[in-house]
Amino acid sequence: MLKFMYDTQLLIEGNHLDEEIIHEYITSHIKGDCLIAVGDENLIKIHFHTNTPWKVLEYAATQGEIFDVVIENMDRQERGLKG
Repeated sequence: MLKFMYDTQLLIEGNHLDEEIIHEYITSHIKGDCLIAVGDENLIKIHFHTNTPWKVLEYAATQGEIFDVVIENMDRQERGLKG
């Protein structure tokens, strides 16, 4: 059984984005693992495994416009079901 069930991916578009600040906030405030937050001051890609993907979306929306949101249930994928 997976500790963190949802593979959460999205893009944040905005101004003066800081991948280090975003990374620090997510790791400090949202339980999960395998965080990747990369990009530049205008576009950040987030990849995070968590049980509370809505918290990632909620925070990301405070940083800019979010799009290309993908949330996959990795437990279902492990069982051969559509994620």
